[in-house]
Amino acid sequence: MQLIMRISSSRTCNSNLLRRSVTTHQQDVMKRDEQYGGHHFKPLPVVLEKGDGVYLWDMDGKRYLDFLAGFSTINQGHCHPRLVKVMREQCAKLHHTSRAFFTSVHGELAEYLTRLFGFDRFIPMNTGVEGGDLSVKLARHWGYKIKRIPENKATVLFAENNFWGRSLAAISASTEPLNYKDFGPLVPNFEKIPFDDLETLEQKLKTNPHICAFMVEPIQGEAGVRIPMDGYLKGVRHLCTKYNVLWIADEVQTGLGRTGYRLAVDYENQKPDILVLGKALSGGMYPVSGVLANNEIILTLQPGTHGSTFGGSPLACAVALEAIRILEDEKLAENAKRLGNIVRTELTTLPRNIATEFRGRGLLCGLMINKDFAEGWQVCLRLRDAGLLSRPAHGQLLRISPPLTINESQLREGLEIIKKTLLTF
Repeated sequence: MQLIMRISSSRTCNSNLLRRSVTTHQQDVMKRDEQYGGHHFKPLPVVLEKGDGVYLWDMDGKRYLDFLAGFSTINQGHCHPRLVKVMREQCAKLHHTSRAFFTSVHGELAEYLTRLFGFDRFIPMNTGVEGGDLSVKLARHWGYKIKRIPENKATVLFAENNFWGRSLAAISASTEPLNYKDFGPLVPNFEKIPFDDLETLEQKLKTNPHICAFMVEPIQGEAGVRIPMDGYLKGVRHLCTKYNVLWIADEVQTGLGRTGYRLAVDYENQKPDILVLGKALSGGMYPVSGVLANNEIILTLQPGTHGSTFGGSPLACAVALEAIRILEDEKLAENAKRLGNIVRTELTTLPRNIATEFRGRGLLCGLMINKDFAEGWQVCLRLRDAGLLSRPAHGQLLRISPPLTINESQLREGLEIIKKTLLTF
């Protein structure tokens, strides 16, 4: 009864939490944004103006620990000096030509990535959703040219609760009504099966010879850091090979050190046919994504079948090349793996009436807040007041995904903020 009374009291006072915790200056900025911008996203009420490493500052000079990292984009930390230097130098030399011409840095990035990840070719794009869209196009094209699927019959399988963006193709693959309702007609021949279910996957592959690809996240991030059983990725690889179907690994969020490995598929030492990268591919400095695959897949595309005005620009390639080198040079995957163990150890001590479950691998983590204790959004507002920024997923899962450059002292400072905030809520 005391817990219920405390929750009721906290929710009543939280109705004025925004008004009390944000200065008039920041409220004016947010009001202007709401008046002239779209309302398709709900930002946490804070106006940010500066970033450095694992820290952010609002327009009033208050400092915060960043435990979101731009939805796992800022793996290299805010304004990494090497990225800033490369971007300035490239901007002053050559920032854009389109792919109408050759540039030296485009091939340099492609060579580096293909050697690093063991593929033949790399096609750069801009955003993660564009990378996902290209992977589907490649799979369909391969299906018609190589697998000889009849025209317009190529089918792509997706795991339920997937998320790879909000383009028409991406929402056609979604099982979240908020994403696809009232946006139809949707892309045809997209089928969904349960995540982490090899039996259903094989049944689909066995009964439909027109399936060209299975696209899946090794860990479902937006769905709430859902980690499959050990052996799932190995099983996906086996079944896709057995039935001559391409495995598309969507590693836009999970890749590039975030889970404690260079790629999340490396946890089971498996290799997809098509690898989609984004987010941390540029450290958030510039929109860069891309697709890696072998010759048989990528060389089905002929001139004119695909393109992008900004994809593969000199600026994008220079920034991406340096971003990946930083991840390698500073051993950020290893850092994520080590510190992820600390996050798990510290947060699993919280009482279950506060947090019902911890999920995570490396520094892609989530803490499920008991809905009878508090709403996830209200927890994030309290954390903001205490000097830490994050956001909930699916209402109750507190995301914990700081920049991979974070050190143990900074991490423990953030974990103490989380624990103290929850224990004194």
